[in-house]
Amino acid sequence: MDENEFIAALRGLPLHKGARGLRDDAAVLALGNQVFVLTHDMMVEGRHFLSSQNMADVAWKLVATNLSDLAAKGAEPVGVLLGHMLGNGDADFVAGLDDVLSHYGVPLLGGDTVAGDGPRAFGLTAIGRASHTPVPSRAGAENGDALFVTGTLGAAMLGLEAFQAGTGGDCTAYTRPMARVAEGQDLAPLAKAMMDVSDGLLLDAFRMAEASEVSIAIDSAAVPVADPERRIDCMTWGDDYELLFTLPEGTYPPVPATRIGSVEPQGFAALFLDGEAITNPEGLGYLHK
Repeated sequence: MDENEFIAALRGLPLHKGARGLRDDAAVLALGNQVFVLTHDMMVEGRHFLSSQNMADVAWKLVATNLSDLAAKGAEPVGVLLGHMLGNGDADFVAGLDDVLSHYGVPLLGGDTVAGDGPRAFGLTAIGRASHTPVPSRAGAENGDALFVTGTLGAAMLGLEAFQAGTGGDCTAYTRPMARVAEGQDLAPLAKAMMDVSDGLLLDAFRMAEASEVSIAIDSAAVPVADPERRIDCMTWGDDYELLFTLPEGTYPPVPATRIGSVEPQGFAALFLDGEAITNPEGLGYLHK
């Protein structure tokens, strides 16, 4: 099974309504008069990070990617639970964990450790408190909405290339990405749909369109990219952790963002790129297989 097939199989299990049909960035759980947002992401050596990376950077990225899911729901982080595979560089990992938790003001709640052979694997569960209800979902885009994205896409791709080249180029966007936590909270009262760009802009926009039962049209020339000569690469590579969101036409984002397209009635294709219909998500971004 690939990622999509496995998740489809999981949808046959008993699901809490807070799971949102396993079609969103995180689960949303109402407890008493509070609403919590929960997410879990993993990182595996050789897929999400290189064995030559400093483990402090791996710890940073593990936390930041999970907080990015909370950001996409406009949630205020409450704490994290760590699943850690013991190995070389653990002291650096702890130092990096301290850096990122201190930066975002998030406490460690607990977790588990395990010893093992082979590639390292880490998991993190992040818990947040909704700053606004209803909590934004990727399924809320409506016909006539404007489509926006924060930041610049493709910087992580260039960062990895700089790291691999070893020439001293800036690799921070890849090694220590930033979660748009504050921006997500500012956008939550206004956004009709919102998700983070982790697997590539085009693939994530395709997923938003499918979840919302609409079509999304993107103007590639409007997309802010780190390397205009490699525009398609920048829109498909992923690891950006920017926020992709829709607002009603005429509503302006309260955070720095770029309008890159619009939402249209559901047609025969989920995504239109420069007017060209895209009906198959294959090749639009990163898909686990």
